[in-house]
Amino acid sequence: MNEGFTIARAPSVPAPDHHPDVHVGPDGWLFLIGGTNSVLRQYRDPGIPRAILWRWRRILEARVRRCAGLGTRYAHVVAPEKLTVYPQASDALAFDPERAPVLRLERWLRLSPARRHWIDLVRPFRARAAEAPLYCRTDSHWTFAGYLLAYGEICRHLGLAPRQDILRRRIGSPAPYAGDLGLKFDPIRRETVESCLFETSARRIHANRLVKAFEAEGRGQAAHIGAHVVYRNDSREADPRRLVLFADSYGHHTSTPHTGSLTPLLAETFREVHVLWSTSIDWGYVARVKPDFVVSEIAERFMIELPQTGFNIEKLADLALARRTG
Repeated sequence: MNEGFTIARAPSVPAPDHHPDVHVGPDGWLFLIGGTNSVLRQYRDPGIPRAILWRWRRILEARVRRCAGLGTRYAHVVAPEKLTVYPQASDALAFDPERAPVLRLERWLRLSPARRHWIDLVRPFRARAAEAPLYCRTDSHWTFAGYLLAYGEICRHLGLAPRQDILRRRIGSPAPYAGDLGLKFDPIRRETVESCLFETSARRIHANRLVKAFEAEGRGQAAHIGAHVVYRNDSREADPRRLVLFADSYGHHTSTPHTGSLTPLLAETFREVHVLWSTSIDWGYVARVKPDFVVSEIAERFMIELPQTGFNIEKLADLALARRTG
């Protein structure tokens, strides 16, 4: 683990007003500790109940078997919390970083066949944490460097080399940004972030009604749970296989200029990428699409909630639309 807290590259900022869900670390770095998932409590004793960890093990084993039966390969990745990667920035919180939910679940998988389908991001992130900021200072999400690191680990786990030319194709300039944590303060906490956009050969060939409804209002990035898109990449450099990604905001269905997304990176890599905003698996969809890979991503703080069974993406999208217009 890195000694000291070395990611703070921006000048020091005045101490912000207090917010009960956010811890303020050195140089204004913000850490989610509360919210609906009571993030900090998940690191303390007892943390996430053992029964939930056991259920997760059984769920992942079932996913591996079901994917194998459908002729596809399953991989599971957890997006670690800032607290897991930078625990040394939060000494005042008195928590044990080795009780991070992602590490506890990994230990529960030690003798499970699902362990071979587990993508570890904690150790690569901790190893690189001192080199460059991997998370935005005012946001719970990764910087472009963080997304590149996660993308590389996913590619290597799937047995292919990550694209090495993406960084050279970045477009855009650094810009002011207030992340999801910075927006909780008054006044709002802002930072300057580098662009997460890059030139790509991938094009979107499908978006469901939920995505199109938000886009018609000029706020397509606000389409979240229930969003469903498909990207096609006909470049010669693209791997000819098909990947289905079930994800949350770390796998956002479109390019996001300030915090990045796994989706455009994977769409630049594979011939076809299907993105469904859900941490549950739509098995009917997987059976119809017949992908080579199924990757499920979930934020560490959401592990406290078990995924649904019998899930259907379009029914979820219809429900999201009904709530939006109701």
